[in-house]
Amino acid sequence: MPLRTQENWPHGAIKLDAEHTQFALWAPDAFYVSVELDNGESLPMLPQADGWFVVKTRCPAGARYRYNIDGELEVPDPASRAQDGDIDRHSVVVDPLAYQWQHLAWHGRPWHEAVIYELHVGALGGFAAVETHLARLAEMGITAIELMPIAQYPGDRNWGYDGVLHYAPQASYGTPEQLKHLIDTAHGHGLAVILDVVYNHFGPDGNYLNRYAKGFFREDKHTPWGAGIDFRRLEIRDFFIENALMWLLEYRFDGLRLDAVHAIEDPQFLRELARRIRQQVDPSRHVWLTVENEFNQSSLLEEDYDAQWNDDGHNALHVLLTGETDAYYADYALQPTEQLVRCLSQGFVFQGHITRHGEPRGEPSEHLPSTAFVLFLQNHDQIGNRAFGERLHQLADPRALQAATVLLLLSPMIPLMFMGDEFAAEQPFLFFTSHHGELAELVREGRRNEFAAFSAFADPHKREQIPDPNAEQTFHASQPKLIDGGTAQQQETLALYRQLLQLRHQHIIPHLSGTQALGAQMLGYAAVSARWRLGDGSELRIDLNLSDTAVVNPPRTGAVWLFQKPPAVEVSDEGLLPPYCALVSLTAATPLQPLNGERL
Repeated sequence: MPLRTQENWPHGAIKLDAEHTQFALWAPDAFYVSVELDNGESLPMLPQADGWFVVKTRCPAGARYRYNIDGELEVPDPASRAQDGDIDRHSVVVDPLAYQWQHLAWHGRPWHEAVIYELHVGALGGFAAVETHLARLAEMGITAIELMPIAQYPGDRNWGYDGVLHYAPQASYGTPEQLKHLIDTAHGHGLAVILDVVYNHFGPDGNYLNRYAKGFFREDKHTPWGAGIDFRRLEIRDFFIENALMWLLEYRFDGLRLDAVHAIEDPQFLRELARRIRQQVDPSRHVWLTVENEFNQSSLLEEDYDAQWNDDGHNALHVLLTGETDAYYADYALQPTEQLVRCLSQGFVFQGHITRHGEPRGEPSEHLPSTAFVLFLQNHDQIGNRAFGERLHQLADPRALQAATVLLLLSPMIPLMFMGDEFAAEQPFLFFTSHHGELAELVREGRRNEFAAFSAFADPHKREQIPDPNAEQTFHASQPKLIDGGTAQQQETLALYRQLLQLRHQHIIPHLSGTQALGAQMLGYAAVSARWRLGDGSELRIDLNLSDTAVVNPPRTGAVWLFQKPPAVEVSDEGLLPPYCALVSLTAATPLQPLNGERL
């Protein structure tokens, strides 16, 4: 890798003191660059080595500016720390020290304490509106909120994966100070805050890098979103690593979730990113690094990253709960129960196993701790990538879903839920954007064509019924609401989440460090039994039956009930596990006081 030299400038507008700012733009394909301030002043930038243009000038925080490329094109700063509105407006100079933090003693939480609640800031009303949910979530037992991407995108509504200005919090959500206030307030409630970052592509609208910095991309490598980013170049690696450090150091986020790292062609970048974060963040802080990775690279989880979103576990459970086997669920159609057994005992389902495309996928993961896997029944992808954004309680038998929720919240894997899961939100979570013109039409048609592989949408006329992502109503329909305390089902769901999270905090989390999987077995279709040795030597066992048929269950000796769902169903003396049932028990390494006065 190229060594860092004096000419590798920090990207963007960096405050030098109260009155002075340094502007630095990497523009190797430009001949002339100037900073155009909104007061009418034009400042030529001095060309430096390796394609850099730099100027240091008197310019206070709050100043608005653009870059002029070759006297032909005005563009926002690709490392803009804030925008004065949409991506076509001025960038804004930001003072990173302006916000006065109230909870500087906060150092985060250990990873094994993570109970993650994924949310979309825009759907909840912006940074300030998210704050109104924090006390409720903390009281329920959530320990971390995870924000879907907030980097500035075109328009005022978007999932966030079309971000173009990676350093700027989305202006329609609030200011950088309001984002910091949200994080500060969360810390006051004992909540860690994770940010979902997208380092594998730029959005399709508002990205001008190809005009003055073609080296950002490589035409020999393509992703689903276009030309791949060229992480071989030091300037590009620095662009993203400096971005990650900004979120963690200036905004005091407690962790990052890296989106679709399988689309990042350079694995050395991922390791360098993790290494530099670990080096520069105060070692007394708990900073979590997690990934989404279709390649199931357990090697990334051995040292560099804390965990991976376990799509395998979700997919096997989804097939068992819904019977759906279209598209990518086809990989889980034939042996979903066996695959769930492998997930619970070894982490990944695909560890080099052959996919439906005839290709091997994944690396062995049995040696990793259970906490290296983030388990979920729903997330933004798995709801929003459905044509009509239906939630799982609208697709599965509610009894089976409740049993699966027991597994989610009491297994040693790290649980993640999506906003609204905890009260069975009736509102869908649809795919939404705010593109215009030709791009809007391409996104609308592309969205509908994505479902051609699903049997229910083989007919093009049926695909026409899929909501238009650009329609404002699509966004408003995706805002979760609990009205007047909710329905009986919603109240029951909320009570279940609270009860299970209380048990997790009392009996699971204190003993997660050092946990080892002891194996799992198939009891019948959609029925499994899994065991783990917790760090204190006790044995956790979860018996799960998602089917409508009772199955034979291995006996327990010396164990204590931790939880049973449904509570009124009697477990047979012959060892039968009833339909739609989840049993959780503990066998203590030392005598354990029974929770309900009964031994098994």
